[in-house]
Amino acid sequence: MNRYGVFGNPIEHSLSPIIHTQFAQQTGCEIEYEKILAPLDDFAKIAQEFIDKGAKGFNITVPFKIEAFNLATQHSLNAQTAGAVNTIKINGNELMGENTDGIGLVNDLTKNLNIDLNNKTLLILGAGGATRGILLPLLKQQPRRLMIANRTASKAVDLAKDFSAYGKTCGFGLDKVKNDPVDVIINATSASLDGKMPDIASGVANGAICYDLMYGVQTPFMDWAKANNAKMIADGLGMLVEQAAAAFEFWTSKQPDTQAVIQNLRR
Repeated sequence: MNRYGVFGNPIEHSLSPIIHTQFAQQTGCEIEYEKILAPLDDFAKIAQEFIDKGAKGFNITVPFKIEAFNLATQHSLNAQTAGAVNTIKINGNELMGENTDGIGLVNDLTKNLNIDLNNKTLLILGAGGATRGILLPLLKQQPRRLMIANRTASKAVDLAKDFSAYGKTCGFGLDKVKNDPVDVIINATSASLDGKMPDIASGVANGAICYDLMYGVQTPFMDWAKANNAKMIADGLGMLVEQAAAAFEFWTSKQPDTQAVIQNLRR
């Protein structure tokens, strides 16, 4: 029985064990997957204890993704550009660090929602760790341009510069969002957690696909999108399942059926 788990604080709400158990049943893999609450000041020690017990890999959620990056001995390009790791594969003494968040988002958009991102104009709200984690996979889809809008404009400008080698990016303040419609808006701000919607020009949503990285609740961003004539509105549940599938494949080389799992969780 191969051992896996997910580290976080808090962790009780995590759906990862349910998701990975379904993946294992589909693919015939015998795995044991557990939730592990790590102390805020002692992630590395708890993770090392799990590794020493013969674990094959683990996921990492808030607030330990940067510490997991530091723990990993090797990093994928996704992990390098994100500066954060959400999946580690244990290979002898090597700890292979990957970040599957952006892969999960792109797979949900392109495969589950049938959205072609090529040559489209994308607007991301927020310039924090969540945005940094999704930029490279989005830019690999070759959008016409990718704009980052943030409350502190300088953060958005710096983040856009960091990724300018991978595609056409620009950054600015939320107050500089124009009324011109875009193709896709992704809400990566923490505003949904606070029950708020960033104050931006409403015309940008007209006919757009509006995607909130949060899941499980109807967010103020989703309400705003509906009120401003968005063409499609989606939450981040598909991304959650798809990033888990990318992690599962990273560990086992087996590709699970995500649509069945998404449907089960929706029910």
